[in-house]
Amino acid sequence: MTYDPFRYMRDNNLVYGYTIAPTEKELTVETLWNTTRRWMIENPEHLPEKSFIHWAINEKSKYTMCHFWSNFEIVDLSFYRSAAYESYFQHLDRAGGFFYERWGDAPVHSIAASMLLRKEQIHWFEDVGYHHPGYAHCPNKPEMHRNCICDKGQNFMYHGMCNRRFAEVGDIYKDQALELAHLPDRK
Repeated sequence: MTYDPFRYMRDNNLVYGYTIAPTEKELTVETLWNTTRRWMIENPEHLPEKSFIHWAINEKSKYTMCHFWSNFEIVDLSFYRSAAYESYFQHLDRAGGFFYERWGDAPVHSIAASMLLRKEQIHWFEDVGYHHPGYAHCPNKPEMHRNCICDKGQNFMYHGMCNRRFAEVGDIYKDQALELAHLPDRK
């Protein structure tokens, strides 16, 4: 890297940074969105006036399964220490999905980030190459690739549904987020 990513996040008022965003295996999060929706309805005071929740939840109130992999994430810890995140996490913990469904940190962090942050606070570190069996990201822009040692053909993120969705959708208002939370899950 040719820069300090922590300083970059601080200087640009970013809260959450990631390198790769695949879809989650549905069997591991079957009740996560319904549990999240209950928290949203019961705790509207914790929701910001605008958020990026539309990335994780589509217009039919279905969880898109998109999540930021936590293998590489840089987060302003004040986010995880906030009253909103703590309330959400305690709600999930009481629901038992961590134990009975294997809810992982990545989908929980991702839903929380998209629900409690605006898009402009979330950053894709496109210039950081990443490899995990089954998934890889190698920057394909020449100015970024010259700093990486990776195969430019390994560019999952440029073709992945979650990255396309990240580029296409924007923030929605709190009342719209709550409306999605009230919709029945349409599978």
